[in-house]
Amino acid sequence: MSRFLDLNLLVSVFRLCVRLVLLSVIFVPLERLFTLHRQKIFRKAILTDLAYFFISGLIPGLLLGAPLALVAWLVHQAIPAGFTAAVAALPAWLQIVAAVIVGEIGFYWGHRWSHEIPFLWRFHAIHHSAEQVDFLVNTRVQPVDMVFTRLCGLIPLYVLGLATTLGRSASLVPVVVLVLGMIWGFFIHANVRWRFGPLEWLIATPAFHHWHHTNEGPGHVNNNFAPLLPWVDRLFGTLHLPKDRQPAHYGINESLPTRFLGQLVWPFLISPEATRAKNEA
Repeated sequence: MSRFLDLNLLVSVFRLCVRLVLLSVIFVPLERLFTLHRQKIFRKAILTDLAYFFISGLIPGLLLGAPLALVAWLVHQAIPAGFTAAVAALPAWLQIVAAVIVGEIGFYWGHRWSHEIPFLWRFHAIHHSAEQVDFLVNTRVQPVDMVFTRLCGLIPLYVLGLATTLGRSASLVPVVVLVLGMIWGFFIHANVRWRFGPLEWLIATPAFHHWHHTNEGPGHVNNNFAPLLPWVDRLFGTLHLPKDRQPAHYGINESLPTRFLGQLVWPFLISPEATRAKNEA
């Protein structure tokens, strides 16, 4: 059993190495040719972000499996079987479209709560501590923060029958939602200066998400929470997307450890009162 687990781990790490190479082949040239902010490829905190890349690729299944199994069981007990069967009978494309929209709203609120609730911000601050943003910052996520936000997006899918064991296509819906979000996440963090005109109001772009990472004071921060659909931010009054400029500064006011292990434990060491005071500063 131990040898089997070790082999699985090696295979997973190898796949992540291949994924990292592919992402680098795509994004590094783009970020050099269409740079928004001049910075080195091996920039500040690159080793920390590489550690997050591998951790974020290895642990989601381990951390999400048990909570989602419990959610699926509770939904099975509470929701009429006829309802979930009817949803499962819908065309696969309609299930996926509905799941993307429902999941997006869930992810939006999970993300927004991570900014507004001091306890949650302690974990989410790790992601925003990056002072230089590029595609690799996408995976700079503390595990507690990752689990909370993903559950906020996935639980509504189970409640509405969009994620269920009934039907092969239905079982793929949460996977499609997560994979789409992960792929798009690398793009919206990319250090590119592209603007897309009216399309920026329909789908998230680097300009849209970079404003979410800015640290330029009141009026600019705590906006653009949606990972994929900016009109969700417009719906809830948090859209901020100037046409004539892009953010110049990133990061947060808190002083965090710079190394990976220090950042992992930091949210458990700082007091809620201190976090609230710094977040409101």
